[in-house]
Amino acid sequence: FLTPQVMFTACELGVFDLLLEAGEPLSSDAIAAHLGTSTTGMERLLDACVGLKLLAVELTQEGALYRNTEISNIYLTKSSPKSQYHIMMYYSNTVYLCWHYLANAVREGRNQYERAFGISSEDPFAAMYRSEEEMLKFMAGQNSVWSICGRDVLAAFDLSPFRQICDLGGGGGALARECVSLYPNSTVTIYDLPKVVQVAKEQFIPPDEHRITFYEGDFFNDSIPEAELYILSKILHDWDDDKCRQLLAKVHKACKPGGGVLLVESLLNEDKSGPLETQLYSMNMLVQTEGKERTAAEYSKLLGAAGFGEIQAKRTGKLYDAVLGRK
Repeated sequence: FLTPQVMFTACELGVFDLLLEAGEPLSSDAIAAHLGTSTTGMERLLDACVGLKLLAVELTQEGALYRNTEISNIYLTKSSPKSQYHIMMYYSNTVYLCWHYLANAVREGRNQYERAFGISSEDPFAAMYRSEEEMLKFMAGQNSVWSICGRDVLAAFDLSPFRQICDLGGGGGALARECVSLYPNSTVTIYDLPKVVQVAKEQFIPPDEHRITFYEGDFFNDSIPEAELYILSKILHDWDDDKCRQLLAKVHKACKPGGGVLLVESLLNEDKSGPLETQLYSMNMLVQTEGKERTAAEYSKLLGAAGFGEIQAKRTGKLYDAVLGRK
C-alpha cells in the first residue's frame, strides 16, 4: 500500500499537473510553495516519486530540480486524453478505505461499505452512488479506464455488422464514444439509472453526438430495449451467478434474432493461476460488490444457460478481455 499511496498523494496535491503547466523543472521549495505544502514533506514525496520513475530529478548548482517523466505526463495529469487521475482518486478515497477491512470481507464473504462508510452494504451501487460527488468520481474514473482500454475490447471482434447497440450500465459513455468512433455506422443506446443518465448528459456526452442516445432504467427490474448487440462492460463481475443468469436471460429475450452480447471483463486463467491483476480485482469485488472475476469458461457457461451460442473469448493483452455470444 505504500507505493500507490505515494502516487495517489502526488496526484491529489497536483504535483504532476503543476510540473506539466510549468514547462520547466522546478525545485521542491517552488513546488511546495505553489501547492501550499510543507517543504520537508514535499521533498520526501518528490524523491519517492523519482524512485517510482514518476518524476526525474536533475542536480544543479541551485539544487535538485524535478520534472515529470513521460508516463506521468500521459497518465497522471488531468489534461491528458489518457489521464488516469480520476480512477486514481476513486481508488484513493473509496477503494482503499474498503480494503482496510479485507480480513472482515474474507471472514464474512461480503462487501465492506458498512464498516468503511457507515452505509448499508445490501445494495452496492446505492453505496457507490451515495452522493452526486461520489457518483461523478466513479463515472469519471470508469471513463478514464476506457480511454486506454476501450478500443482494444471493441476491436477484439468485428462488431461492424451490429448497427443497433445497447451499452447496459454504460455510465459516463466513454465506451459508447469509442464504439461509434470505431464503428461509425452504428448507434449506441446507453442504458443506466436515471441519475447516472442525467450526469452523463450534463458532463460527458456532447449534445451534438447524435449517434449516442439514452435509456433510463434499472436493468434488473425494468424492461430492456430491443437491440442487435448488448455490451456488458464490467457488469457481470459485480454480481453473483444467480443475478448474472437473471440479467443475461433478460438480455437474450430482448435481443434481436442473429444479434449478440459482448461481455467485457478481466478474464482469469482457466486454472485460476492468474493473471495477478485479475486475482486482485476479484478481491476488490469481494470488498466492494456482490460479484467476482471469472474464467472464460465460467462466462461461457452463464451465456449458454441464458440461450446464447457460438461463444468465443478473446484476450486483448490489456487489462480487459472480450467474450462474444450470439442469439
